[in-house]
Amino acid sequence: MKKYITKFGLLFLTILFLAGCTDSFEEINTDPDRAKDAPATNVLAFVLTNWPDNLNDVWADMNEPSTYGGHLAKIQYIDEARYLFRPGIVEAKWYDVYLTLNNVNEIMAKAETDDNQNLLAVAKILRVFIFQTATDTWRDIPYTDALKMKEGTLLPKYDKQEDIYPALLSELKEAADIFADNSRGSLGEGDILFEGDTEKWQKFANSLRLRLAMRISSVDQNLASSTVSEILGDPGRYPVMEGNSDNAFFWWPGSDPYEEPWYTDYKGRDDHAVSDVLVNVLIELDDPRLPVYAVPAESDGAYRGFTIGAAAQPNLTTVSRIGARFRLDPAGFTPYMRYAEVMFHVAEAALKGFNTGGITAEAAYNEAVEASLAENGVAASDIATYLAGNGRFDGTLEQVYLQEWIALFKQGMEAWSLYRRTGIPETHYVAPASVYPGHNSPPFRYPYPQNELTLNGANSKPFDDEVVDAFWGKKMWWDTRSGVN
Repeated sequence: MKKYITKFGLLFLTILFLAGCTDSFEEINTDPDRAKDAPATNVLAFVLTNWPDNLNDVWADMNEPSTYGGHLAKIQYIDEARYLFRPGIVEAKWYDVYLTLNNVNEIMAKAETDDNQNLLAVAKILRVFIFQTATDTWRDIPYTDALKMKEGTLLPKYDKQEDIYPALLSELKEAADIFADNSRGSLGEGDILFEGDTEKWQKFANSLRLRLAMRISSVDQNLASSTVSEILGDPGRYPVMEGNSDNAFFWWPGSDPYEEPWYTDYKGRDDHAVSDVLVNVLIELDDPRLPVYAVPAESDGAYRGFTIGAAAQPNLTTVSRIGARFRLDPAGFTPYMRYAEVMFHVAEAALKGFNTGGITAEAAYNEAVEASLAENGVAASDIATYLAGNGRFDGTLEQVYLQEWIALFKQGMEAWSLYRRTGIPETHYVAPASVYPGHNSPPFRYPYPQNELTLNGANSKPFDDEVVDAFWGKKMWWDTRSGVN
């Protein structure tokens, strides 16, 4: 289904550009072999099944974000970790974003027609979630004009990330207010994320608001602090995740073709290990998540990560592969967002002096670390030992960021974004075999797809001109690190 829609989308765009007009839009946009009016809940099921592939599959996550963010290392076919990208993969990721968003817009339209406010709110959340991933991937992208072909906009203008983030926060507030004031309507059987539980969607909406607010907290403190204050100051109206039972995890059915992406990759290949950056941090902290995240090396039973973007592959028996919880379960999970992440945001907000509704930085930090350890099956006694020892709160943002980075395992995009925003972990590095020498930071961004530069060149060129060596140049708006290039 996903491959069919993607191919159709590319053909459809080509026809539009060749036609050069919108006079026959409805006729061109009608596929005689496709159902013409799928129920909104069916479209929701497609979106919720399709998007986890973009978050977690080998091409959209394992090869790039999870290596750029410092969690994984490629041990065979290492090119991507050396920043040698495949143009077709960039094209596919870009089109998958906008094709999925087109389906989300369809859900929104049907929800408005049916006055299904809960479904409308869910669609708004998904729209923000996908756009956030896209702007954090490419920075400046089509947003305001995106997906307006019916209105005659074939060549959408680009919006700056500085304008996109406030708009996304506004959209999320709209969704949060719908749940608070106008909650009505069923999500149907297509809600395969939360099984129709609108309270969990409401918590996800407000938790996602915290993520976006704290991401921009160093570049727009007023918007960030007011958002945090509104949410945490009124938990009755704007509840956030309250425990691991609220985690936004997509659980895969487990049968082909609906198997968890990291498992699917491992079933056919063996190209990834845990990075030396992550393994070394966990060893230094004597962190009980180490045996969950990683498998001991076959050669000697030691935990040993591998170099990200090395010049040559290792002896495969000498490095630690990814742990079974994350890699070997066909019915495993793709994480959209975790409760632990939410509490790390609260801890950061408290340390920055924001109104957190009376929650102290230490309390939020302890809750976040405990949640991450518990999620990974660590016993309560070991959690207590860790929080009293190497994981004990020291009152610094650096510790909060490091523990958040550890907890984000299998969320490559979020780990990469955290590193770009904070420079944590400090032990992360540029790939030794980088094909672009002269840079002192892992990539800032993805390159724009070539088709976008060709077909929408007038709008994309000013932004592409700011890109250096495909991956560097203009940093993310919220990336305030100095001296990086």
